[in-house]
Amino acid sequence: MDLLSTLVDKGLRRELPTRKEALAVLATSDDELLDVVAAAGKVRRQWFGRRVKLNYLVNLKSGLCPEDCSYCSQRLGSKAEILKYTWLKPDDASKAAAAGVAGGAKRVCLVASGRGPTDKDVDRVSETISAIKEQNEGVEVCACLGLLSDGQAGRLRAAGADAYNHNLNTSEATYGDICTTHDFSDRVSTVQQAQAAGMSACSGLIAGMGESDADLVDVVFALRELDPDSVPVNFLIPFEGTPLAKEWNLTPQRALRILAMVRFVCPDIEVRLAGGREVHLRSMQPLALHLVNSIFLGDYLTSEGQAGKDDLAMIEDAGFEVEGSDTTTLPEHRRPCGGHADTEAPAEDTGVPTAAEDAGAPAATVPAPSDEARRDLVSVRRRGAGTDLPPNA
Repeated sequence: MDLLSTLVDKGLRRELPTRKEALAVLATSDDELLDVVAAAGKVRRQWFGRRVKLNYLVNLKSGLCPEDCSYCSQRLGSKAEILKYTWLKPDDASKAAAAGVAGGAKRVCLVASGRGPTDKDVDRVSETISAIKEQNEGVEVCACLGLLSDGQAGRLRAAGADAYNHNLNTSEATYGDICTTHDFSDRVSTVQQAQAAGMSACSGLIAGMGESDADLVDVVFALRELDPDSVPVNFLIPFEGTPLAKEWNLTPQRALRILAMVRFVCPDIEVRLAGGREVHLRSMQPLALHLVNSIFLGDYLTSEGQAGKDDLAMIEDAGFEVEGSDTTTLPEHRRPCGGHADTEAPAEDTGVPTAAEDAGAPAATVPAPSDEARRDLVSVRRRGAGTDLPPNA
């Protein structure tokens, strides 16, 4: 396919595709799927070889969030029967993190439900970061605490936070459809605050919420404009008790096309396969390793993932290797000492599709719901942080 040859050439040069090209990736047929994966895999190997970075989530505070994000099992009014608990003590959080590090995780992601942290919360998380780093030499720590207020990013960086995660989730045009208690610009601002404070920015999306192809392309291009160092790609887990419980819009093939599109738009950025991979990719997960260079190990915030040992076996069986702590994830030109990537954007890509692109682009439609909801694969987390049971790592 001429499209794939063009996208590979651009990816190897760190040149962005046009929106028309990104839409065309999502419009490819199942017959073309392996060609798409192979093409995006060339770009992935150019910048990351066959390495897979492991990340581990610790949910510091679960449930009872005042925000109304429709996709979230911790949202205001959620009837999902998830674990609910207040802040973990620093030592307990450190023990949970140690399990992930022992399993091979290079980065620990500390997450807390809520609109955003109070200053007291920042102090609490700072203590937790110190405890984790004292007990796990060389580990990266990423904080994910919601919307940041003035000065909080700097305090987290001073406490030792290496990165901050705050996802854009969906396109700006449709953000109001999934959340009314804050808006898209609030999320963009928080990512920018983290970057200004010297933290590595981590920001991604959620696919499968009923969005169109155009929405997916728009959010990925918005992310590329923010220039984060890592982009987690989540696939909606339709929890019973949330407004999106009936949104089963993904097939394994579509999930792979979405990951390929993200790789082409973010050729030299850490693309992380995140929540929902077991639910929607299922037995096709190993193919996704040809597109992403980072995954979460074990469980997620409120749902259980596949066994950590199975994650490691999958990586090995697929011919990849776990990235060690002595290896820098990002290519040299993207490392902090080199500043932001010198990525060449196509002259015609102004941030909005041109009339010519709109005329030639595949139609952007909302996928039809899946005929079969795999609720048997949605398992609420009942182990690890906030429980007396050992974690899955």
